[in-house]
Amino acid sequence: MRRTRFDNSQCPIARTSDLLGDWWTPLVLREFFYGRHRFDEFTEALGISRAVLSQRLKRLEAEGIIESRQYQERPPRNEYRLTQKGKALWDVVAAMWRFGEDWLFADEGIEVELIDRRTGEVIHPLMIDEATGEPLSLRDTRLHFKSTAAR
Repeated sequence: MRRTRFDNSQCPIARTSDLLGDWWTPLVLREFFYGRHRFDEFTEALGISRAVLSQRLKRLEAEGIIESRQYQERPPRNEYRLTQKGKALWDVVAAMWRFGEDWLFADEGIEVELIDRRTGEVIHPLMIDEATGEPLSLRDTRLHFKSTAAR
């Protein structure tokens, strides 16, 4: 089955889904945010096949999310680093974290917590409006189409 592409859509959610819309890519990004940088670290942490990981890393690099740097000549070995664009995906991953933490664990305990580096306290991500600093809510938000072509 061929995957429907949304990389030309006028919708930001559709384009982001096109980039992150498989089950491995968000997990690869999670590992970057955990501090992993090398191919073998990803395969070990995720249990992902080398071929699938290679495809995901190539796509992330082509999209400008990560960049590859050689750290060893013989045999040639690369490590991967998040670009500024890649680091900006933290907000998306943090929102996924919060949803999963709030809604997908019921009575189970979560084995991993997000900790504030300064205070050592557990944190719970929250989306806020950049202009006002207020939490976003569905009730206070609406979509506005700039033109009929955007639909």
